[in-house]
Amino acid sequence: MRGEPSCPKCGGRVRAPGLFSDSWQCDVHGTVHPLQPVIPPSVEALGVVVNRAEVPVWMPWPLPLGWLFTGVATAGDDRTGGRATAVACSGPGPVGGMGEMLLVAEELGVGLGARYAGIPGPDPGPHIAVDRSPHVKVHAAGRPTPLWHVESAPSNRAVFAGEARGLWLWAILWPEQSGLLLYDELVLTDLRDAGAEVEMVPCGALSPRILS
Repeated sequence: MRGEPSCPKCGGRVRAPGLFSDSWQCDVHGTVHPLQPVIPPSVEALGVVVNRAEVPVWMPWPLPLGWLFTGVATAGDDRTGGRATAVACSGPGPVGGMGEMLLVAEELGVGLGARYAGIPGPDPGPHIAVDRSPHVKVHAAGRPTPLWHVESAPSNRAVFAGEARGLWLWAILWPEQSGLLLYDELVLTDLRDAGAEVEMVPCGALSPRILS
């Protein structure tokens, strides 16, 4: 695990604000919201991200049977707050084996979701056909939320994207067959609204997906 902020779009090193710039800078992508170092999953780590997030912190709640919270990441700094969040969950896959899911909420242009999705970024707009019927719907903060399949994603994962609360929502699942979970109209909760229920989240080992 890295011990310093990195670029949310490429994982490269970033320069902190200083004499010549008041924002974080990546040599490749210019001004970015820095991805903060990922720490092992715990209720305390989740609470830190929830308290500083300016965007939703989405989690399936209740979690699917046998699933655990396995990591959280955030892009932003102390001045701007969290401008993107990613929550990892892992558990039994719908067709056997282990499944993994990343739920990303982010502002326009941050690029964290595209990085995890394995597609050119920063946003899903060019990769989804919103003029067609959505492939799945989830319930995000009590509202039916359409998501479209991102066809250009690598074949080892299923990627869906749409908009919730005026921000991008990505659902990225490994292996590809785990995408079947979304066809059951998964219920997502913004943990900023969950209050004391956050303390009941069951935690597992850190998912390597959130480090990629």
